[in-house]
Amino acid sequence: MGEVKLVVLDRDGTINRDSDAYIRSPEEWLALPGSLEAIARLNRAGYTVAVASNQSGVARRLFDEDTLARIHAKMRRTVQAAGGRIDRIAYCPHHPEAGCECRKPAPGLLHRLAGHYGVPLAGVPVIGDSRRDLEAARAAGARPILVRTGNGTRTEAAGEAGGVEVYDDLAAAADVLAEER
Repeated sequence: MGEVKLVVLDRDGTINRDSDAYIRSPEEWLALPGSLEAIARLNRAGYTVAVASNQSGVARRLFDEDTLARIHAKMRRTVQAAGGRIDRIAYCPHHPEAGCECRKPAPGLLHRLAGHYGVPLAGVPVIGDSRRDLEAARAAGARPILVRTGNGTRTEAAGEAGGVEVYDDLAAAADVLAEER
């Protein structure tokens, strides 16, 4: 097997619609326009697609891990129906005040994925819509990329993008990454 070419995506606001009230059920999980096809395009370009997502709704008891597994199963099915594949999902179920190493902006989820694949994070694209995604990527030595979907426009307007690559959505970022291959 050749070297893994990894790309890590945030979930809410990057792949699917975000909600201040949390995505609490598979029915509430709705893909953003073009995101499913973007994942398929990344796969065709040779990327292994993984997801790193904060899911504090588990600790807040808004939904349980079984429900989260059903949400992720729906995400995987819809991506697969569009011709793509999400290889692995790493998530932090902890409360923001828990002080864990896995909640973004800490880089723990990214390190967990890198360890699973046995690859260094240097240069690995990490695509998200918030400052915490960018900070986690920077802390891990990866390549932070901001999309303007979800909280991205607000993140950019607040000056929190800090000179990173910015694209309108996951599809636009995927186009650039696919060309680089």
